[in-house]
Amino acid sequence: MADEATQVADEKAAKAADVPEGTAAEEGVLKKPKKKIKRLVKNCTVYITAGFNNTLLTATDMDGKVLARSSSGASGFKGTKKSTPYAAQIAAERLAEKLEQFGTESLHVYVKGVGPGREQGIRGLVKTFSVDLIVDRTAVPHNGCRQKKRRRV
Repeated sequence: MADEATQVADEKAAKAADVPEGTAAEEGVLKKPKKKIKRLVKNCTVYITAGFNNTLLTATDMDGKVLARSSSGASGFKGTKKSTPYAAQIAAERLAEKLEQFGTESLHVYVKGVGPGREQGIRGLVKTFSVDLIVDRTAVPHNGCRQKKRRRV
């Protein structure tokens, strides 16, 4: 009779805890929730926009969907330090860390702008990935705007 009473009490406790019998949670071992698996992207495109005040890096898949972003400002640099080559390199390395989660192996790099972070942004990416293509897409004026009239005094 005593054995039946303890068995009934154990069943009630298990139902109250909503834990199925024989699971790891019943034994006191808690499982961590699985991390969301990101999709596999072997080839990737990186756009570097090197301005005079900041360097922006955007990584997309081959369809143009954004995978990850980074910038000198987002890497913790403020003011005039954002526009340095070192800040661009750190931003590129942070972008590389984000892209490793996607299983990226090779990159196509498109550079735009004349800022100081152009070269170092590429060098930060070359440390981790193989760069297959580098294209300069900086806009070049073909004669520019009409100049102001000459000043008459």
